[in-house]
Amino acid sequence: MKNVSDHRAKKIDVSGMIVMPGGVDIHSHIAGSEVNTGRLLRPEDHFKDSECKTSVTRSGVGYSIPSTFTTGYRYARMGYTTVMNPSMPPLEAKHTHEELNDIPMIDKATYPLLGDWWFVLEYLSQGNIEELARHVAWMISSTKGYAIKIVNPGGLEAWGFGHNVTSLDDQIPHFCITPREIILGLCRVNKLLNLPHSVHLHTNNLGKPGNYATALETMKCVEKLANGEKPVLHITHCQFSAFTGDDWRTLGSGAEEIAKYLNGHSHITIDMGQVIFTDTTTMTADGPFQFGLYGLTGNKWVNHDVETETSAGIVPFHYRKKSFAHATQWSIGLELALLVKDPWKIYMTTDHPNGGPFTAYPKIVAWLTSKKARKATLKKINPKARSRSLLPSIDRELGFYELAIMTRAGQAKALGLKHKGHLGVGADADIAVYNVNPHKTDPSKEYKKIRKAFKHAAYTIKSGRVVVKNGEVLTPVEGATIWLDVKVSDPFKVTADMKRRFREYWTVEYDNYPVTDHYLEISQPIPVKADV
Repeated sequence: MKNVSDHRAKKIDVSGMIVMPGGVDIHSHIAGSEVNTGRLLRPEDHFKDSECKTSVTRSGVGYSIPSTFTTGYRYARMGYTTVMNPSMPPLEAKHTHEELNDIPMIDKATYPLLGDWWFVLEYLSQGNIEELARHVAWMISSTKGYAIKIVNPGGLEAWGFGHNVTSLDDQIPHFCITPREIILGLCRVNKLLNLPHSVHLHTNNLGKPGNYATALETMKCVEKLANGEKPVLHITHCQFSAFTGDDWRTLGSGAEEIAKYLNGHSHITIDMGQVIFTDTTTMTADGPFQFGLYGLTGNKWVNHDVETETSAGIVPFHYRKKSFAHATQWSIGLELALLVKDPWKIYMTTDHPNGGPFTAYPKIVAWLTSKKARKATLKKINPKARSRSLLPSIDRELGFYELAIMTRAGQAKALGLKHKGHLGVGADADIAVYNVNPHKTDPSKEYKKIRKAFKHAAYTIKSGRVVVKNGEVLTPVEGATIWLDVKVSDPFKVTADMKRRFREYWTVEYDNYPVTDHYLEISQPIPVKADV
């Protein structure tokens, strides 16, 4: 950005408006094989929402799984400038980066799926953490990834044998290790590699009644790794992991217990995974979960196994206000956000598109900042779910400062993105301005005004350029792909070992596997020096 003292710098009058850093989304499925397969599976989704071509923007389609250009435009209109794609099969990294390149307006990064990678399981079964760390470093650098992602640890490998795991101590077929050992082992690897983000975890038993106990046990199992420097583990879309009950009839909220734990510990961060009452598309590497959802709904279903690396599944879904289970899920996400006292520990997401499309963020902003907004929705939901909800007893309404943390500063800090999430020296010139006066507007009473303001930013500034004004895209810009260039002490040993393994395990050659620079139009590598 130009020096503010430069008389040639453009001046914008933002008197009576809220000025925040550009929004940061820590977890949103925006690119890659599962997203593209979802588009193919659901042609009906294309026609629910569309983007008309303008003199500066391209046309596009899609409601829950919008096309690439449309994704960038819609994020920018809401004042977002950085989005993390949370699920990438390493073998399909090239396709993922091709789609990320196609998304304008935002910087982005992606997390390779490593929790059920065969070589992770082999090294863990041998107890060889340092050698595992070297190979994980190779995988992150080769796929141009940003963080270690684990989904249903052990469950994806078990799914290859037609099974799943149900506890942290179940044995994984062939490897004779447990989900607990996967989580602890990769958290140790994360520390050895000095990666900026903690391990990004989708818990075991996600989406099952009673799974809050698994989530709590997972948080507790990494306590011994906490050293006070930064969180050890990030549990994503925690709403889906916060159910009490023995079955769907007795489903309840475990938000109070999870919030109590988070309020007393500093080694865990979470994001909401807020449910929106709408039609959407669920997609995850948790193949056995998606099979269960297919059996529950009878909807269309895609299942995929990616060689020695991971699995995936896709099922269309509709969250309904009158459904007891869906209304309970809606309540749980908000309960978590409001009961966790420190906004630096919990972040606003929908697990797009699993809980609903990211374009619903303004609705969540209204619910978080206004008890009146929550009450208006509570009146419309299933009566049984309403009677069991904790929301009527929660008076807390987030202020704009807390909201800025949950949607920007906290997410950037958790990701270790030092140039994101704040305004000042060393920050990217990414800024969002919202046309609402914080001194004259009462969010509690005027929640519709807040929702409207956060739907269309008055200004979105990307890298010092005004790219959106009053919700209209003025200038389409390309965003950078951020990735980690992890350096280990002896890369040649890893290379020789991987060449042998590629001949034994994969259908592609070693030399054809890594993502080369020409797949990244604007590359922003972050050098990381590992302790191995």
